[in-house]
Amino acid sequence: MTDLPASFFLQDALIVAPRLLGCRLVVGGEELTIIETEAYRGEADTACHAHHGRTRRTEMLYRRGGHVYVYLCYGIHSLLNIITGEADDPQGVLIRCCAGAEGPGKLTKRLGIDLSFNGLDIFTTDRIGLFQGPTCAFETAPRVGIGYASQEDQERLWRFIRKGK
Repeated sequence: MTDLPASFFLQDALIVAPRLLGCRLVVGGEELTIIETEAYRGEADTACHAHHGRTRRTEMLYRRGGHVYVYLCYGIHSLLNIITGEADDPQGVLIRCCAGAEGPGKLTKRLGIDLSFNGLDIFTTDRIGLFQGPTCAFETAPRVGIGYASQEDQERLWRFIRKGK
């Protein structure tokens, strides 16, 4: 569930990512504040899973904004993303860190988020909630853990970190 309007999720990942800072993520009765996100923007972004086109794994990225995309990183960690933009425009935002859960793998482990969350619609599910928070000042930095991407994409300042975590 969410109290954010559908139009919020239909925006570009670079608009949504910093605006998710300060929002509350709720799973299983536990509520954490989002303090770090990363944007991934379509097939042209070599760090985005959709860079190689539409596959079984990336199909979720091609959905309309407001869906949950969870994938396995290194075969160990489930990572949580929120799809943004219009259908067939693959992009999304990685929820990288919440207050009290530093790092995307620690976050999903703490909240019990696994591959069964993949594909959930944030507007109709009761398994995960995303609720509006205060507007936050933030800084930007290069994304993390994308050594496979082009140098240009590795250097993009598409990681958003709430100031005063």
